[in-house]
Amino acid sequence: MTPASRDKAADLHLFMVSTSYPVDARDWQGRFIADMAVAVGARAGTELTLWAPPGTLPEGVESGLLGDDADWLRALSRRGGIASLLRTNRSAGGVAAVGLLRRLWRAYRHHRPDVAHVNWLQNALPLWGTRTPALVTVLGSDFGLLALPGMVRALRRVFRQRRTILAPNANWMSPQLSAWFGNVAEIRPIPFGVDAHWFEVARIPAPPRWLAVLRLTRAKIGPLFEWGEGLFGPTRELHLFGPMQEEMHIPAWLHYHGATHPAELRDIWFPQAAGLLTLSCHDEGRPQVILEAMAAGLPVIASDLPAHRDAIRAGETGCLVATREDFARALEHLDLPEENQRMGQMARDWARTTVGTWDDCAARYATAYADVLRVSA
Repeated sequence: MTPASRDKAADLHLFMVSTSYPVDARDWQGRFIADMAVAVGARAGTELTLWAPPGTLPEGVESGLLGDDADWLRALSRRGGIASLLRTNRSAGGVAAVGLLRRLWRAYRHHRPDVAHVNWLQNALPLWGTRTPALVTVLGSDFGLLALPGMVRALRRVFRQRRTILAPNANWMSPQLSAWFGNVAEIRPIPFGVDAHWFEVARIPAPPRWLAVLRLTRAKIGPLFEWGEGLFGPTRELHLFGPMQEEMHIPAWLHYHGATHPAELRDIWFPQAAGLLTLSCHDEGRPQVILEAMAAGLPVIASDLPAHRDAIRAGETGCLVATREDFARALEHLDLPEENQRMGQMARDWARTTVGTWDDCAARYATAYADVLRVSA
């Protein structure tokens, strides 16, 4: 949407950028971006334009794609995105990164928003040379980008040109971001919300069925296959969901279902689950599926990472484990129905008060948008 065609009644013209977005309601990719766009776009006085891979847009949200952006982003999504390309084919990933930056350079200058809401730090680089105020959502995967030579310096130059709020979705990222960018941007943690329907999940008594929901990579799986052997079987089941992004052997004792989508988890699997587990050793921010499971009243067993410590209070809303012995004890503890229900209820209470819904998140963003505009005026 060009400035001349905008609705003059809108108080805020917002341009949101993401390199991940679901094709439809059954697609797992970028689901949190779709939820974010629904909530932000529904706020009175906000006109939202979204630059993201093509998919079903929320009512009232305009597409910001230009030229052949849709075809290019669709092809990139089919290849797993830039991060996946860089892992598997560094040269192809580099070419894709250059193409992305070129397209975003054009889009930022075409739309000229009041505020740019940028998801992932890489997508802020093409703001260079403009003065558009920016809120930049920082996720755990961004820390891999920041390890590249010269990247912190390049981003500092971009942020210095404008009023910027860096909004990590978890508190644990703040100290390092402050060290890198604290004198050129405000660091303000803003947690993502969850769909309100997760809080309505009613758990039913069922045999112990544990769930793992993740992209299948070696880093995401972590030691799950090694630690799980002998702990899961007919009387304590483990069901694994997610797209396979790296070829790996799935043990016979594990039930692998392939990719899933939120409605299937919410309506079928979460009600009958004993809990969610993740032994990831991957760069994480605050995994959305953990927040959704906690909102649904499920206890979580997770590897002892900063991202998991940020969401789980060990022994209260879930368990943090560092060894197979820790893992086995956590499973035995949560086999006790009373303890499982108590921990699950505490997880739900924490999610309700600390995270809230996407509407709560949109209100937090609205305050940040007003702040960057106020200081930039």
